[in-house]
Formats: sequence, structure tokens, C-alpha cells
Amino acid sequence: MSSRTRAEIGLAATTVIWGSTFVVVKSALTEISPIPFLALRFLVAAFVLAAIYGRRMSMPALLPGILAGGLLFTAYVFQTVGLETTTPSQSAFLTGLSIPMVPLAASLVYRIKPRAIEVCGILAASAGMALMTFPAAHITINRGDLFSFLCALVFALHLVVIGHYSPVVGFEALAVTQVLTAAVLGCALAGLLKPFSLPAKFHMGPQVAVAVLVTGLLATALAFTVMAWAQQYTSATRSALIFSLEPVVAWFTSWLLTGEVLSTRAIGGAALILAGILLVELKPELKRTRPRQHPVIERVETEQQRPGSGDV
Repeated sequence: MSSRTRAEIGLAATTVIWGSTFVVVKSALTEISPIPFLALRFLVAAFVLAAIYGRRMSMPALLPGILAGGLLFTAYVFQTVGLETTTPSQSAFLTGLSIPMVPLAASLVYRIKPRAIEVCGILAASAGMALMTFPAAHITINRGDLFSFLCALVFALHLVVIGHYSPVVGFEALAVTQVLTAAVLGCALAGLLKPFSLPAKFHMGPQVAVAVLVTGLLATALAFTVMAWAQQYTSATRSALIFSLEPVVAWFTSWLLTGEVLSTRAIGGAALILAGILLVELKPELKRTRPRQHPVIERVETEQQRPGSGDV
């Protein structure tokens, strides 16, 4: 078996883990509030990643890691709070909007005009989001869907930061620092915001323990490690295509375990979101005669297989 085949099998396994954890987290939130859950999840992941990559931590990675960790934690807060009032499949497809949003976010940050096909991808994904979230009779959106959409926005910004700094300070050091930052923020906010939890829950039963271990060990620590290794052997496009199946896995898992069924309208919206993702990820390469893109934008596009961009 070639190195690329092994790498893509690893990425496919990571996609299955990420997709299936939407249902796991949704179940755990009946017994624990989002902020304490995230604090426990990132503490577990931080210990594991520090054991693996601890020797590669460096001072140059400190500030970038804190920035990336703050964005990562914020995205997960939006995603986890949103899961309290939306379905796992809705959350997964809406979080997947982060992929077509990355070129737009990078263009805004670096003031570079996005390509036409990227704009088309964003419009298709946005139309899909409207179909999935707005009722047919009137324009409205529930709290869970809104938080899932905000999660996608923050994940897109997170990917811009990762794409900018990981070639400079090293992915391993950045991964450890950002997860440690997320763990510290989670522990701090678990105490500060406890009176504002809706409702305040903290019951460490078997369901919560399994969710913390699965998301901390598999969906965070293992996923970061597999991605860091796999990116050496396969292309960004092939990786992104594999990761675009995450919301499909989330829907299938939710249907298998909870019986969730998407309406015809929601299926159409999900298809448009996937189409938007694929339009952005399968865009043709620029011809040599055209000006090169800003090098940071090129690195961002390389990082679009997302180290946390949509994963739960």
C-alpha cells in the first residue's frame, strides 16, 4: 500500500470520527453545559498533544497559537451551543460552510479579489444554508442554526490564521499552543459563566465521559496528528474532497442512531452546500500566464482541509 493510500485512509477515518461526533456531543449536552464540556474536551486533547509535540513548542508560536486557540475555542463554543437547539446534520452542513468562506475571508484580510468560481461556490452554499434553515413561509432562523453559521464564520478565520502561521512556526508547535489556549479559556469560562448556562448542567455520567474521551482523544488529538502526517503524502484537493463528506457522515450517523430524517427542502439545501464546497475546492489551477496569487492566500488554500474547520 502506497504512502498516499495510507494517508487518505487515515483522512477518511478522521472524517468518519468527526461526522459521528455530532450525535455524541448532542447526546452529552443533555447532561452537561457546553462550556464545561469544551473545557474537559480540550484539557484531554492538550495533555495528549503536549506529550506528542511538547518538545517542539517554541516562543515564536506563542502569540500565533493564542490567536488560533482563541478562534478555535470561539468556533467550538458556537458549534456546541448551537447543537443544543439544532439537529446534528443541520449543524454539520452549516459548519461545512467554513470551507467556501475561507477564500472570502482571506480576500478580505489581504485585500485580494476572490475568483469568480469561489464567489459562485459561496453563493451556492449560502443558498443551501437558506433552504436548510429558513421555513418556506417566512424568513427566520432558530438559535441553533444561527450559532452553527457563526461557527462556520469563525472557523474560516481560524483557517486563515493557520494558513498564515503554520509554515512559519511549525504546525506541531501551533497545534499544541492553540489547544492549550482553548483548554485554558474553557476552564476559565466554565467558572465565570456558570450562572449563565442555559440551563446549568454538570453531570459526569458515562455518556458525558464517553463524549469527552471521544472528542478529546479522537476528534482533536488524533485528528491533528493524522492530518499533520497525511498532508505530507496527498494533495490539498484530494484531502478536501474527503473532508467534504463529513456532513454526510454526520447525517447518516444521526439517521442510524436517532432516526433523524431530512426534509426534501433540507436535502436540497444540503446538496447546494456540498456543491459550494466542491466548487471552491475543485477550482481549476491558475494558468502560468496569469499573475500569481498572494503567497499567503496560496498557503491558506493548501490548509483548507481544516484542522478543526468543521469537525466537532
